[in-house]
Amino acid sequence: MTLLLFIRHGLTEMTGVRLSGWTPGLHLSQTGREQAAGLVERLAEAPIAAIYSSPLERCRETVAPLARERGLRVSRDKNLGEVGYGDWTNRPLKQLARTKLWRGVQSQPSSVRFPGGESFQEVQHRILSAARRIADAHSGQTVVLCSHGDPIRLALSQFAGAHLDHFQRFIVSPASVSAVALGEGGPPRMLAVNATEDLGHLFPRGDGSMS
Repeated sequence: MTLLLFIRHGLTEMTGVRLSGWTPGLHLSQTGREQAAGLVERLAEAPIAAIYSSPLERCRETVAPLARERGLRVSRDKNLGEVGYGDWTNRPLKQLARTKLWRGVQSQPSSVRFPGGESFQEVQHRILSAARRIADAHSGQTVVLCSHGDPIRLALSQFAGAHLDHFQRFIVSPASVSAVALGEGGPPRMLAVNATEDLGHLFPRGDGSMS
């Protein structure tokens, strides 16, 4: 089994306020930095072989303490990056919630393309491509993939066999961990979704073995 640990970045000052997208220079808040530090303890039993991250600062800062503690380099992967929201980037969520497109995002996201940006289908395709490529490169190991809320939910929906239109039924909180086990010849196994507590139960023998 190859275990993928999807981590959403920690809180920023704009989380839940603006649709930050690919806005550069957005860093973790003090709470976000505390969440990042907490990941070191929460994943203390995980035999992490590699760490991959969205290129955006808030993701790289989230896994930086974990990488330092493990002596690992953080590999940047643009396919783990945030949704390309195009013209919606950096606009207030309250303003966007009054638009017609927002209603489409909530009711039929599979049909939505952001003006000047990506579609949800494209985002799902790229994060799944990245996840499978990374899994192939680390067969039988445990790997961290730090990304953003919507891309992670899109990946989880596919791994769970849910239609893209249902991806928002998955809750992915800041600094949460979602664990997906991939093995040859069998379906993905969802071992944890939106976990914000210690994850030692996934590694009962301290060696990454899963029953």
